[in-house]
Amino acid sequence: MGPLSREAWAQRLSAFRASPSTSMAGPEGEDLGRDLLSDLRSEKLSEQTKVGLQVSPALARVFTPARTELHLRNFLLNSPSQVSLLALSLEYPAQLWPDAATAEAAATSLLDTLVLLPPRPSALRRPLLLAATTALAVGGALGPTSEASCRLLPLLLGLAMGRDLGRGFGPTSEQRPLQATACECLRELESCKPGLLGGSLGLLRSLLGQEGPVQPLSLLLALALRNTLVLQSRAGAGLQGLLMTKVFPTGSGPWDWTLTEDDTHLQPQIPSWPAAERECGAAALEPSLEEAKELRAAVAQLLDTSYLLTPVAQAQLLWLLGWALRGLRGQPPALFKPQLVRLLGTAQLTLLHAVLALKAAFGEALFTAQDEALLLRRLTLAAQHPSLSPPTHLFYLHCLLSFPENCPLGPEGEEAAPLLLGPRLCHGLLPSLLHDPMALLARLHLLCLLCAEDEEEEKGQIQTPQRYLQELLAGLQQRAALDGGPRALATLCFQASYLVARYLGGQPLVLTPLIHGLAKLYRARPVLAPHFVDLLDQVGPELGEPLRVMLWQEVVSRRGTDEALCWHLQLLAKVVDGDSQSATLSFLQDAAAYCTDWVLQQALLRVCRALLRVSGGGGLADLLQALARQLEDPDGRDHARLYYILLAHLAGPKLGVALGPSLAAPALASSLVAENQGFAAALMVQEAPAPIRLSLGPSRAEGPLPVLQLQVEVLQPIYSLELRFQVEGQLYAPLEAIHVPCLCPGRPAQPLLLPLQPRCPAPAQLDVRALYTTPTGLTCHSHLPPLSVNFADLFLPFPQPPEGSRQSFFEDLWDSCLPKGAESRVWCPLGPQGVKPFVSRHLEPFVVVAQPPTRYCIAIRLPPDSRLLLQLDSAQADGVPVALRTDDWAVLPLAGDYLRGLSAAV
Repeated sequence: MGPLSREAWAQRLSAFRASPSTSMAGPEGEDLGRDLLSDLRSEKLSEQTKVGLQVSPALARVFTPARTELHLRNFLLNSPSQVSLLALSLEYPAQLWPDAATAEAAATSLLDTLVLLPPRPSALRRPLLLAATTALAVGGALGPTSEASCRLLPLLLGLAMGRDLGRGFGPTSEQRPLQATACECLRELESCKPGLLGGSLGLLRSLLGQEGPVQPLSLLLALALRNTLVLQSRAGAGLQGLLMTKVFPTGSGPWDWTLTEDDTHLQPQIPSWPAAERECGAAALEPSLEEAKELRAAVAQLLDTSYLLTPVAQAQLLWLLGWALRGLRGQPPALFKPQLVRLLGTAQLTLLHAVLALKAAFGEALFTAQDEALLLRRLTLAAQHPSLSPPTHLFYLHCLLSFPENCPLGPEGEEAAPLLLGPRLCHGLLPSLLHDPMALLARLHLLCLLCAEDEEEEKGQIQTPQRYLQELLAGLQQRAALDGGPRALATLCFQASYLVARYLGGQPLVLTPLIHGLAKLYRARPVLAPHFVDLLDQVGPELGEPLRVMLWQEVVSRRGTDEALCWHLQLLAKVVDGDSQSATLSFLQDAAAYCTDWVLQQALLRVCRALLRVSGGGGLADLLQALARQLEDPDGRDHARLYYILLAHLAGPKLGVALGPSLAAPALASSLVAENQGFAAALMVQEAPAPIRLSLGPSRAEGPLPVLQLQVEVLQPIYSLELRFQVEGQLYAPLEAIHVPCLCPGRPAQPLLLPLQPRCPAPAQLDVRALYTTPTGLTCHSHLPPLSVNFADLFLPFPQPPEGSRQSFFEDLWDSCLPKGAESRVWCPLGPQGVKPFVSRHLEPFVVVAQPPTRYCIAIRLPPDSRLLLQLDSAQADGVPVALRTDDWAVLPLAGDYLRGLSAAV
């Protein structure tokens, strides 16, 4: 078969992008990658069809952070918005080349296509390089045993060096873009296999002083240098003259893989000082004097040209070099001083982030106290600028909260405000109720750190940070207490309370008013009980214990008839303890009379369960006995009776195990405990092998909807069977479950009827799950083999017209299909049986006009609103021609497959 047309590729790739997994699982999925590689060489497709595409979001995610999108977007944006074969291989390489063998074959084919390109300018060269690189990297084929890798690496290095590789690589005007793309590809391969370019450091360094793309080459050299230093330090070896070696590996000679390591995990290539502190860079490496001199010269050369790079590329370059040289002997951090002077006043957030990363790496060895004070003051003033966008505002606040100090006090990892950041300097950063929630929480975080260092109030100070914090919390609590107020205000109040409890848990001057304020908030809005439960789960005992006591007092002081009884019971189950049990029992006795529905009764029993865990007593036993008699719901009565039995027969430790069975708990010599654990198991739905066999019977061609007949057999008695069906995608409307009270093996069961509601006339697979009860009383669920709904299962007959008008009825249907629909003709072999038995066996319910043995007119209704018409004319000895018409063109291939299947069965 020849190459597909541009329109055919457009439809095929559009369907693939809509659902890659479904497309690859289809009949044409295995051939997509092979057809794509084959048609790339076809001269019948234009280069725009092979390359030109609008940039999709998925394409931007193909490359790791090591590769910028600049070069990729340049060649894609210069082309029309058409279907692209190469862009598909960049967007979905894992789907097209899922293993190393297919990735190796794809990369080889792409390189062959690249070599065969004519010498004229072509838009295919750069995408082909990127596609071959992506196939090797994503498919896991990159390695010394890969022939495509041994072809691609010298080719990329030669292009990056600007060498003349022959007429096949385009005119001189195309060499500079190719050089930039080759650098990007090499950087991606170096990221996937650190140390891959260690033997080419001298060659790459020699290119910096020549004409060529500065940014791709600088980032490539910085990444290769950093990886080599880290790997050599781990191996305990020196640089071994790698910065001075300028031998170019030939295409026929082997590539040097000795410096690479398998399963190497290096630091991500983005500036991130808190995480990067765990990596020691190349501190263990001790280069010789000559190597140290060459290394210093290479780093200085990279830094001197860094101003030519974009801000993002500059930040990445500084981070790579900084963490590569951190602690390296013979490499003073003063190399970065000129860049530091240039960047301290930058307005670019990426560069400011890189400066902070350098500060975290070198500390006082690079930043003086004056530099630290200047940087901290600049961050503080910038964070107060009124025109900042919310993300930028949060960035500055994050930098202040994570500021890397030269000489931090306290243990490593402990959060603290910078020493130079006093209350007066950050007065403009105090949180306010007018700030948006994220900014308020970040400012509150900073305020808590300041309050933690300023425990003693300064004399003569009008408003201390602690007093301001108390006023802020009071304002948040007042807003959260508004009746009918938005839930977001309440959530913000509890988030702020958690921050204060986390950082100021040891300051009673702050916690005491916070506890009283929260108790007052619950008094005003009991509906916030779930928030209080979550807060008690998160905070430590400094706030949790006194807050629990205050909330318990608030609950038991209410009458059990309160409208918020459900919330009171929910909170009481969390805060109840063994002390003052009489007050709790009195509240529960009053509340029991008003627990009339199942929800309230279960909430009441949860409080009783909590009391069982912390204490017992005669009062609780009397309450449980009363509940076992009075509760209207049988489930509630059974639980109350069970709790009473456990309380009467088990001591404290055994009672705790019985109420909270765990697989890790030791087995106790008590039949009650074992019985309770079995009771808990009986309440759980367990997965088990399916004792059910489900098959499809003959479909019913009657009624408004197609109905499947399901034949069910069981291997053991099952009860309360529920069969649930699900169709992948949106082909059918949701299917109702089928319920069967009882099934026994050996006893014939009536067929189960499953109505279908197709949204389009297409076959599908039904995922089947069964939920049932075993004779032992356990509830189990099982996955059954999927059921296939064939195209013929959707056939429905038209209402029979009056006698004498059937021919005109069929002709009207036949004419109404066009021009909207489609028509076709197929040859249907019959075998020795002839046309009449063939129609009687397969199509009898749908025959409208029958003139045996020569002519049959068949009308089939396909839900929801499609039709399929067949005319069998002039039957011959070996077969019959069939004319097909339909008002839905999508039905035509399905009908053809159906008829061919009937012929094959003959």
